[in-house]
Amino acid sequence: MPTGLSLHIGLNKVDPAAYDGWDGKLLACENDARDMAAVARAGGFDDTVILTDDGTVENITGELRKAAGRLKNGDILLFTYSGHGGQMDNVGSDDEPDRLDETLVFFDRQFIDDELYREFRRFEEGVRIFALLDCCHSGSAIESLQGLLTPEALESQFQTRDPGQVEAASRLMPLLKQQEIFARDRAFYEGLQRELKNEDGHSTAPGAVLIGACQDNQVASDGDVNGLFTANLLKVWGKGAFQGDYRTFHRDIQKRMPAIQSPNFYTTGSPADGFLRQKPFTI
Repeated sequence: MPTGLSLHIGLNKVDPAAYDGWDGKLLACENDARDMAAVARAGGFDDTVILTDDGTVENITGELRKAAGRLKNGDILLFTYSGHGGQMDNVGSDDEPDRLDETLVFFDRQFIDDELYREFRRFEEGVRIFALLDCCHSGSAIESLQGLLTPEALESQFQTRDPGQVEAASRLMPLLKQQEIFARDRAFYEGLQRELKNEDGHSTAPGAVLIGACQDNQVASDGDVNGLFTANLLKVWGKGAFQGDYRTFHRDIQKRMPAIQSPNFYTTGSPADGFLRQKPFTI
């Protein structure tokens, strides 16, 4: 019988010492991680949960590498992340159309999307990977949200009627802070990006299915109990009552979401057709 391992990360804040005083306080990310772990356990996964202070690059990559050492062809990894997202200049590479790398904002530093894919490439060929990312990846929509949404719509999605508070109520690393941190650590990130570029193609891309909370030009909403994306995902899942494949799962979540936060479905590598046709969270 195949093995299922899951890793669930929820960061309600980050280390202010690592982000020049910014603590990135959020409300619902730890709840998201616990709730997704409960879904995984119900499906037979062996789950690991990493919350806030423990959400360092070392701890998270360490758990991913342990999983890569255990899982074999036909097994499955479930990876979920709830926290802030950001972007930074993509130096010396044309793999991003907007010339920006998306980042996951871990407790001690930003984790570039290509770093995550490098960890996925450590898994044996034939391991199924399903990733759910409840975070923002762009701040380009902040101004339009502030100008277009009614106070009622702002309150419904961002728990505030003040347009100036939209950025604080979303899972977006503030734009000014993104710029400050990248300028401060530019040499480190440019070196990391060059390293990742040189490694690209040295191993097989994983067959992974990824569903993100929003498009790259949108922001994801936090919440009192769960993030908006995770809350609707759990409703669609219905404690396992959902019947359908991964694309249907994405579409059904998307139908529940406001137009200004449309979940993104994408794949890396070449996921097998049999994998794509399975019910999500199936070992």
